[in-house]
Amino acid sequence: MVTVLTPRALNRALLARQHLLHRTDRAVPETVRHLVGLQAQLPSAPYPGLWSRIAGFTPDQLAGPMADRTVLRIPAMRGTIHTLTAADCLDLRPRLAPVLDRFLRTLRARLDGLDLNKVAETARELVEQRPRTYHDLGRELADRWPGYDATALGHVARCRLALVQVTPRGLWGRSGPAAHTTAEHWVGAPLGTDTAPDPLVLRYLAAFGPATAADVQTWSGLTGLRAVLDRLRPQLVTFRTADGAELFDLPDAPRPDPDTPAPVRLLPPLDNLLLSHADRSRVVPAEYRHHLQRPNGLLPGVLLVAGTVRGSWADETGRDGARLTVTPFRALSVRDTAAVTAEARRLLAFLSPDADTREVRIAPVP
Repeated sequence: MVTVLTPRALNRALLARQHLLHRTDRAVPETVRHLVGLQAQLPSAPYPGLWSRIAGFTPDQLAGPMADRTVLRIPAMRGTIHTLTAADCLDLRPRLAPVLDRFLRTLRARLDGLDLNKVAETARELVEQRPRTYHDLGRELADRWPGYDATALGHVARCRLALVQVTPRGLWGRSGPAAHTTAEHWVGAPLGTDTAPDPLVLRYLAAFGPATAADVQTWSGLTGLRAVLDRLRPQLVTFRTADGAELFDLPDAPRPDPDTPAPVRLLPPLDNLLLSHADRSRVVPAEYRHHLQRPNGLLPGVLLVAGTVRGSWADETGRDGARLTVTPFRALSVRDTAAVTAEARRLLAFLSPDADTREVRIAPVP
């Protein structure tokens, strides 16, 4: 008989693999590799994301590997910006090429008649000459192909080349334009040649399983992964959800007792925990989903209590000091309020170590 896993069992398995039940002592590159990267449209987001997962994490532990090019920023899963190790960038980018190819096909009408390979090679020459923003790159490509839309030409480069965002973009406490060069040029090594998704699927299960085929596809942006999971089935174990969906997992991956306590955590906007399953009920209760919807599509920073989303948070720094505001989606108990306040104070001290004053505020329930 196939074992049925409850949402709580799935929650604790996910939290364990995400180092959210207990902070890990792993080094940053090792942790980033295990997590298969961190969502990073917001350049600062990986820092509190790792702070919530690594004991004693300091910003230099990520900024250092980014500065020496062993960790970098590149479009990856779902075509969105991720912080990845350089080794994963070189290996995973070819496996994820169909995601960006699919997006490029939506621009066919704006690129009709172009030799896209020629556009991509010209773009490679330009960004390896010096890093360029997509805006500047598209404009220079449009100078060479007059009559074509500069934005669409920039997307050709983004989709056909492995373009990384160069530092100081993404370094703690610094800023810079989103300027790009090729991963090969930045790292000094070639892209991998294996395009099979199988290793990527196994990596996903290690960090996010147990999961359905739809979950893996939601996370990666790839399609047709049910066939891949069927091919990998001899290496995997299977379970069922309460409604009968088949779950796949690695045999030796952690699946803690569902009653394992889960501590309060504050995760950054667009954290992978919220974006990596088709069915997010293991972490987002149905009654709170509407609180996470934003007009710009960006998910806010979230509060986890007992393992699931129970609120959001935001911080601000001004002349009068730094403030972190937590907005619960329902009233917190006295005990939970104390735990949330303590964790928020620790996070605010991490985010604003030089602030003259720091204040944590628990906002009224909306």
